[in-house]
Formats: sequence, structure tokens, C-alpha cells
Amino acid sequence: MTTATRQEVLGLYRRIFRLVRKWQAASGQMEDTIKEKQYILNEARTLFQKNKNLTDTELIKQCIDECTARIEIGLHYQIPYPRPIHLPPMGLTPLRGRGLRSQEKLRKLSKPVYLKSHDEIS
Repeated sequence: MTTATRQEVLGLYRRIFRLVRKWQAASGQMEDTIKEKQYILNEARTLFQKNKNLTDTELIKQCIDECTARIEIGLHYQIPYPRPIHLPPMGLTPLRGRGLRSQEKLRKLSKPVYLKSHDEIS
């Protein structure tokens, strides 16, 4: 990992902790705020620990993009949880045939950047 990439990752980590200090739940309830703050901290720690040994610059860039997207989406919608995508079971048009395997592959390819690691840790 280059020095610039390391600084960017550490900056994102600090940004998340600053965000947690100021976070207010959209409902305004104190218990919801505490739950959401704890979720943000646990999610950040889990993902940063899981990815701390990455050496491939392309994978590191993808993780940085995902982190940035999740922060921005969370701030915009005031929801710390990843926004799910809803697709009907056979809703994607395959290039050849309509097999279940091709549908699963297309679903994996069409997953938004902010959900790449969500299925891996939940």
C-alpha cells in the first residue's frame, strides 16, 4: 500500500469516527441514535479489520470507493444501514438462455458499489 493510499484509508477511518460523534437518528429517539452509532462503529471496525491485509491496489481502491459511497448515502438519507436493491428473481435479461446460474451471475455483477461487502459480513 502506498503512502497516499494509506493516508486516504486512515482519513476515511477518522471521518467515520467523526461522523459517529455527530450522528443523530432520523426518528429523534435517543435509543435509536445509540443503536445506529453502535452499528456504524461495529460495521467500520469489522470491514477495516477484514481488509487490513489487502495488497492489491485495485481491491483497495474498490474498498475506498465503497466506504465513500456508504458514508455519502448514509449522510444523505440519514440511514446508516445499506440500502437494499430489489430485483425480481428472473428480472435480469441474460445474454444467452434464461438459466438460474446466469441470473445469479448477472445479479452479482449488477450489485451497487455500496453493497459489495454487505453480504460477506451479514
